[in-house]
Amino acid sequence: MPEETQHGIRMDRVCYSIGGRTILRDFDLWLEPGVNRTILGVSGVGKTTILKLILGLLRPDSGDITIDGASICAMGERELITARKRISIVFQGGALFDSMTVGENVGYRLLEEGVLSEEEIERVALEKLGFVGLEQAIDLYPAELSGGMKKRVAIARALAADPEYIFFDEPTTGLDPIGVYNIQQLMLRLQHEGKTTLMVTHDMPTAFAVSNRFSFIHDGRLVFEGTRQEMEAVPCAEIAEFFSPTPVSLFKYANRQDNNI
Repeated sequence: MPEETQHGIRMDRVCYSIGGRTILRDFDLWLEPGVNRTILGVSGVGKTTILKLILGLLRPDSGDITIDGASICAMGERELITARKRISIVFQGGALFDSMTVGENVGYRLLEEGVLSEEEIERVALEKLGFVGLEQAIDLYPAELSGGMKKRVAIARALAADPEYIFFDEPTTGLDPIGVYNIQQLMLRLQHEGKTTLMVTHDMPTAFAVSNRFSFIHDGRLVFEGTRQEMEAVPCAEIAEFFSPTPVSLFKYANRQDNNI
């Protein structure tokens, strides 16, 4: 592999299936450092699965996944733990611990690592909550927060370990327009600070607002990679239908077995 393509995260001819159903087949993806990419495709096509494979939470049936040229498929659990420290993920529902305060949620990963003192962890938590405008909520519990606030706390938690890459799984789902705007602005701030982001979403205004590269997946394969302008011009029937459904699209993908993959 040429040296310039070793940098970043790469999926090379990855195949993955579950329960006899093929999710990905010979799938390729390159998340270059400094690039903000969105993965697009209909529900149930495997977008969230891609994030889980990169994190090593799932193992591919074949193919390879590398971070700066190092294959995570060949790593044991201890090596994977080290590799995952370079990546944080903001889950669709926020995935906060209900029994912990906001500050404890943000500092949880640092506490698990056992390197910093409790005072230092609290300082980091306060700093990251300040980044998302929620330092005043440090002693609240998730049940006391709105949906948008939970998403912002999840972003603060993702930032706490100072990762190189941040994944977003449907970050604006269920938010009102103000909440969506806040998430967009936070993502743009992250990019300005040099973070590389990978997002899965159906929220096209957000995708176009924060991403400069797009990957479109259909039938388990990558069918497009490029800019928004290139995507809107490419003669691909699946992409055209995705952006402009017709009566022919009615219930076309409604019977997929699992829409959370």
